[in-house]
Amino acid sequence: MIASRFRGPFRVARNILASAWFGLLVAVSVIGAMPVAASSAHSTTTLRVFAAASLSDAFGELARRFEAAHAGTAVQLNLAGSQQLAAQLEQGAAADVFASADARWMDTARQKDLIDGDAVTFARNRLIVIVPRTNPARIGRLQDLAKRGVKVVLGETAVPVGNYSRQVLQNLARTDGFNADYAKRVFANVVSEEDNVKSVVAKVQLGEADAGLVYRSDVTPSVARYVRMFTIPDSANVLATYPIAVVKGTRHADLAREFIAWATSAEGQAILQRHGLIPAGP
Repeated sequence: MIASRFRGPFRVARNILASAWFGLLVAVSVIGAMPVAASSAHSTTTLRVFAAASLSDAFGELARRFEAAHAGTAVQLNLAGSQQLAAQLEQGAAADVFASADARWMDTARQKDLIDGDAVTFARNRLIVIVPRTNPARIGRLQDLAKRGVKVVLGETAVPVGNYSRQVLQNLARTDGFNADYAKRVFANVVSEEDNVKSVVAKVQLGEADAGLVYRSDVTPSVARYVRMFTIPDSANVLATYPIAVVKGTRHADLAREFIAWATSAEGQAILQRHGLIPAGP
């Protein structure tokens, strides 16, 4: 009597579970049968460009124009000091293009077998001295950087702008109107060494330093409102050279070469010049 009393409810529950399980199998079968192409129809190819920090604004525009001309392509910029980018490549970071602010770090990457083919020079740059708009140290000429108590900020020696800055200061020490110990006295005033040029700009812009050596292209319209510039005589200045190359092992070698061709084209060079860089020239 007890078994027959509960057999009906058990049968109903069993039928409900069976129906639910069958429905789940049907759903899984339908999902599994959906074409994969439907989900990847709008896939995007990402081109990873490792570029020196001083190229931030110029490459931002180059990337936008390149994307507009290459449907389905997204340019991902990794902006940092050239020495940092070279180290990331050595550590296995995924990249397609490497644009350095000097030949030294491009040569390092090539020696470590990280570059595919030859690098090409796509831009040049010159250095300037900037001071805060308020000019608290009352710097009126380049010689004043050597005055006692002036707070100077430079890039680290390993950073291209830091290496260039030290060359410039040594050159000025051999220039008429400057003392022979000029560079030594300026180095004694250095209060901070930064790992990329944008940090040098920020220190001066925020008034945390009295002066800094940066690239001319770093004084963008948004920065110019907060700093004053002092030009460096061509005889003592250096011409920073920017090489660019395809990274070895990239899965988008053809697209990487197209980006490099774009940067070195007449239109690309005009964009770089508009952002304060010097065209590569012959």
